[in-house]
Parts: sequence; structure tokens; C-alpha cells
Amino acid sequence: MEFEYYGAVRTVAELMCCSAITAPKGKGVNLLYTKIFEGKEKERVAELMEKIGREKEIPFFIRDAKNVRDSLLVVFIGTEVKPRGVPFCGFCGFEDCEKSLKAGAYCAYAVGDLGIAIGSAVKVASQNNIDNRVMFSFGKAAIAGGLVPKEVKLGYGIPLSVSGKNIFFDRKM
Repeated sequence: MEFEYYGAVRTVAELMCCSAITAPKGKGVNLLYTKIFEGKEKERVAELMEKIGREKEIPFFIRDAKNVRDSLLVVFIGTEVKPRGVPFCGFCGFEDCEKSLKAGAYCAYAVGDLGIAIGSAVKVASQNNIDNRVMFSFGKAAIAGGLVPKEVKLGYGIPLSVSGKNIFFDRKM
């Protein structure tokens, strides 16, 4: 790991969180949550990823855990999934928000807002030449492990790295 670049990567991670929070949102409602995982807390998520990978026989969780360990830090971006009450929507698959809530469905606006926020964040990393990868596996492990607020139901991790070769490519399962 290139610890000499840690300060620069930490600054970019903070800017990524700002970019995610300020990204456009449905009805202007912010349900996003950001967090920077580093050190022992980052290692704890990597351990959970490996455990999930072994227990559920999902090899990419184990592969991704290695990338997390080889990264300087990880930006987590997640969201609550409360409905927005948009009339005549139904994008969640239900007629209205009340029926969606009863069924336990996720509001399509929350899911869309999360995607826009992640895109905004990785743009910041890219503009600053920081290698990154959006990882469902990190987000799932952080949520399952209770390392983010319980209201956060969906999330992704974005590990960040600075090296002579991008560690997130040519990966083996």
C-alpha cells in the first residue's frame, strides 16, 4: 500500500462524500448516509465479507475482501428507503406508497438517488486519478454487520487505491 498518498486519498474521500450528499434527489429529500471506513473498521468489514463469502459460497465476496485490504480506505454510500409520496408514480411496482410500504418494497426514488450519488462520488475519484471500484459486497457486509445506522437498507462501498497498476482489474474469483 502506498501510505505516502494517504492524506490525498483521505481528502478525495471526503470530497466524494460531499459530492454524494449534494447530488440531486427526488423531491429534494436527502435519505443518504456516507461514511469513510479505514483502519480496523475497514478490516472488520473485510473479515465479514470473507465470512459471508465462505458461508454462502459467494467467491466474489472473498475476492473483494482482498481488494478492500489492499485499499487505503473505503467510502460507503447508503440510503434509507422511505417512500417519497410522489403521486401517480408506481415505479416500485405498486400502485401507491401505502401499498409499497405494506409489501416492504423499496422506493424507486431512494434507489435512483443512491445510484446518482454513487456516480457523483466516483466522478470525484476519477477526476483526481484515484483508482476505485463500486462494491455491492462491501455495502452488504457493512449493513449486515451493523456498522451503519439500522435505517440504512441499501449501500455500496467504494475502495480507493493509488498504485502503479489499478488493483481493481485483472481480478480472479
